[in-house]
Amino acid sequence: MGVALTRSAQWTAAGYGTRTLEITPLNEAILKEIMMFVESFIYKYPQEARYVFVEPLEWKTDLDPSAFESGYIVGETTVKSEEVDENGQPLLFLSVPHIKIRNFGQLSRFLLIAKDTKLKEAQACVEANRDPVAKILGLDYNTMKEDTSTVNILDKVTKGEDSENEIKMKIARLLSQLDLHLLNHSLKHISLEISLNPTSVKNDIEMLKNFSGKGEQTVLESISYTSDYEFSNGCRAPPWRQIHGEICYVLVKPHDVETLCITCSAEGVFLNGGKTDNEGEINYERKGEIYKDLVTFLKEKSEKFSENMSKQEKRFSNKKEKKEPTNDPPEKEEAAPVQKAITGSGKRTLEKNQINFGKSQMTKRLEPSLSWKATVRFKEYRSLLRDPQEEKHRRRPERSGPPVKPGRAQLVRKSTEKIEEIVSESSSESEEDEEPLDRQEANADLPSEYWQIQKLVKYLKGGNQTATVIALCSMKDFNLAQETCQLAIRDVGGLEVLINLLDTDEVKCKIGSLKILKEISHNPQIRRNIVDLGGLPVMVNTLDSPHKSLKCLAAETIANVAKFRRARQAVRRYGGITKLVALLDCGKSSAELAQSSLYDARDVEVARCGALALWSCSKSYTNKEAIRKAGGIPLLARLLKTSHENMLIPVVGTLQECASEENYRAAIKAERIIENLVKNLNSENEQLQEHCAMAIYQCAEDKETRDLVRLHGGLKRLASLLDNTDNKERLAAVTGAIWKCSISKENVTKFREYKAIETLVGLLTDQPEEVLVNVVGALGECCQDYENRVLVRKCGGIPPLVNLLVGVNQALLVNVTKAIGACAVEPESMMIIDRLDGVRLLWSLLKNPHPEVKASAAWALCPCIQNTKDAGEMVRSFVGGLELVVNLLKSDNKEVLASVCAAITNIAKDQENLAVITDRGVVPLLSKLANTNNDKLRRHLAEAISHCCMWGRNRVAFGEYKAVAPLVHYLKSDDPNVHRATAQALYQLSEDADNCVTIHENGAVKRRKMENLFENCHLCQRKVETHLRCVARSARDRSGSAAGVMPHGLHRWKCSVCTVTRRGSKDASSQ
Repeated sequence: MGVALTRSAQWTAAGYGTRTLEITPLNEAILKEIMMFVESFIYKYPQEARYVFVEPLEWKTDLDPSAFESGYIVGETTVKSEEVDENGQPLLFLSVPHIKIRNFGQLSRFLLIAKDTKLKEAQACVEANRDPVAKILGLDYNTMKEDTSTVNILDKVTKGEDSENEIKMKIARLLSQLDLHLLNHSLKHISLEISLNPTSVKNDIEMLKNFSGKGEQTVLESISYTSDYEFSNGCRAPPWRQIHGEICYVLVKPHDVETLCITCSAEGVFLNGGKTDNEGEINYERKGEIYKDLVTFLKEKSEKFSENMSKQEKRFSNKKEKKEPTNDPPEKEEAAPVQKAITGSGKRTLEKNQINFGKSQMTKRLEPSLSWKATVRFKEYRSLLRDPQEEKHRRRPERSGPPVKPGRAQLVRKSTEKIEEIVSESSSESEEDEEPLDRQEANADLPSEYWQIQKLVKYLKGGNQTATVIALCSMKDFNLAQETCQLAIRDVGGLEVLINLLDTDEVKCKIGSLKILKEISHNPQIRRNIVDLGGLPVMVNTLDSPHKSLKCLAAETIANVAKFRRARQAVRRYGGITKLVALLDCGKSSAELAQSSLYDARDVEVARCGALALWSCSKSYTNKEAIRKAGGIPLLARLLKTSHENMLIPVVGTLQECASEENYRAAIKAERIIENLVKNLNSENEQLQEHCAMAIYQCAEDKETRDLVRLHGGLKRLASLLDNTDNKERLAAVTGAIWKCSISKENVTKFREYKAIETLVGLLTDQPEEVLVNVVGALGECCQDYENRVLVRKCGGIPPLVNLLVGVNQALLVNVTKAIGACAVEPESMMIIDRLDGVRLLWSLLKNPHPEVKASAAWALCPCIQNTKDAGEMVRSFVGGLELVVNLLKSDNKEVLASVCAAITNIAKDQENLAVITDRGVVPLLSKLANTNNDKLRRHLAEAISHCCMWGRNRVAFGEYKAVAPLVHYLKSDDPNVHRATAQALYQLSEDADNCVTIHENGAVKRRKMENLFENCHLCQRKVETHLRCVARSARDRSGSAAGVMPHGLHRWKCSVCTVTRRGSKDASSQ
């Protein structure tokens, strides 16, 4: 944590000890990650949470003593925790404004008490405790020292043997992992930030100059640089400020605010201290937040600028539509001047979603237009309608189009993302690809309803209250699910009227308006127009209404509209998440919910509508966090106990979306939600079954959850649901849940007992890919057991598995190769795979562009080579196969490298193949990989080196390519498999006398005691020590020995425990 705060966090430029954290998105992201770690610490590590810090964490807090309740002794200006240490000192002590906290448990509770101010409290704590690790674990672990590393910290902790030191070691490891996580998170955050350049800034300023001047229609009164001199790189800032990334300084005079002095830098645009009164110099210190560009900054600072700028952009849009001909090539030519006029900032301005390119037509037309095609041009501007504020969470592709139910096809995407190790998450913040439907041309006949609805809209605009209510009721009688009726309302300006009615005080008008908006907002175009017209803030405000019918209708409409990222962001920005979570609290226990009166049923309906809206909003990572912080999980858990199926579906759907995040999974376990999910699997409602299975699929990443599913009888129900294959969405969810539950061996035994494996084999054909991915994944886990491998073979599962190797779905290929690799361990199954040409198909997957597929295919080849007769001849029969394997050693992916090294280990057992790969340059490529810290790669690399040593002068070549010395350092690993592989490799390398010298010079004998390396192999300990003593003697006698010839008295012996052939003296063999 100290390294991340020192290297990644952005501090002010003041001297050491007085610096504070800058207000930047990166710092906020780091603080949120730290808060997330501390908040969950008390639940994840209860024993470590009780550990008392060496020194308390102290800072100044704004929290009032009255905020503390049970568990604390509260005075007027002081607060003491009832929990004390062994010396009787309180673990939390507040003397306003100073606070001292002495363990993680109290720190976690403090953040929960702080609620909305916890980000500010976390910042104050970090600023006051620059090296928290030293205060938590002691000065020996001061992370401010440059030579401190995780290994050094753990070495210090392991000196003691008592339980306190064990807890210290675990806390040190957790803090080290947090530190690494913060560094990686910072790198990802920085890589996603938009960087400005002098050209784009200059284009923005020139564009704004064209729209500036006197008059109310201009966007600004004036805009000018503070310096007329421009450097060759396009910057106008002084050289000593350019090193900070600053480009230029601009004086801007908007119509409605004072003159602003603005700094344009590579990281964004911000307000500086302005010009000094005396000398006119610029105060370079930042005075506010950083904005992504100049136009965004000015829109936030000046309402007049925002209004006039939108008008200018609409003018460009209208001009383009008027000039746009019917054929495509001229359309591009006409678009050129418009694009030129809005280059730079113009494009980025659209990213803030302030305008809609069809809105100007929509607001001005009072007569219907048949120019459907020119109304909204989403395809052309979709790439501009992006909000970079949440780009960091765009780790997963989002569902597109209304026909896709929440959760459908998510399993395929989720499995792919897990394989790709893309951080996080379930659904993401990426823009939904909703395109406007192609409309009929002008000569098409429109139904009479179209014209009737447009007349009703005119009555809405000009009628009194009674006429308005009558018009709304009449409009509701039309079939609003029909697209013609929906667009008729929009085209005549009805959407603006309906949204304006929500601002009135008449409840009847509001209800009528919301009923219509709820129906027509199923249309992708309509919901985008609602957002553009500012409808969401009004709907969010309606959630506070005392009328329950209004709350329900507003929540349902929000649920329909929040199908794309910009809408979900707007709901959160205007406080909608907190209000929707509040709707879930219907004030009834689970038993009372089942026996509600008619009046109380309205409360239940309000909660259902709130859950429905949260379901739509929960497809955003940021919204998930907002739901959790608003206390949504306990309320969802309580609603999950009800018997109302129409309530359960959105509740489970929300949990299913949120369960992709680790914080939610921990909270789901704490709230005992798994038991109710399993219970609802027994429902007759197929949609509810689907979402429960999907939620189990998401949560079953954790072993404890998998055990809970088994203990509550969920495995048997999942196995029985496999028999119904008509509903493919449900089948995909069920097979996904079975796949994740199969990771636990105890669950695999149960599935075999319930005859689920035979059913899964039957699903290998005639199923969609989202089902196949999960079925094959489940079989891959089940086939880790011998009995199941035999069962799959006897049920005829090998041929369909081999047939799936010719597909293109990445997730499916990864799972298929894993399943075939597991089956290949059995010789009889291997014969079938070989007969079906499965090995050749696996080898061909080494050319796949996806690293995960390459790695999985290479792992699967290992048992295939081991269990095939005449494996050497089979490998040589693949034209170019050996060269392909060797070239994969140039990959940057650690998993690919480890799997290829394992394959080379098996290939090198055949002397002819070893000779071929030697000629292809395997020795230098393996040697380049020696300096790695990845234990998995170390193990298989050492094994590959040991087998490659058995040809020609490869031993000498490994020494020449500097591969010997790094191998010695492998003995510091904590993995015994790495030790065994390294010992074998060092044995083979020590056949060369020069390598013996290298081994000795790198301190192999002194590196560690052998009993630490081979704790369960006492015979191996003594003989390996003898071998290393002989290596040392060989080094001493090197001057008297011929190159490559071992000193007299050395002979070979074989360890009876680890079966590694060693070398030692004759005296050693008698030991």
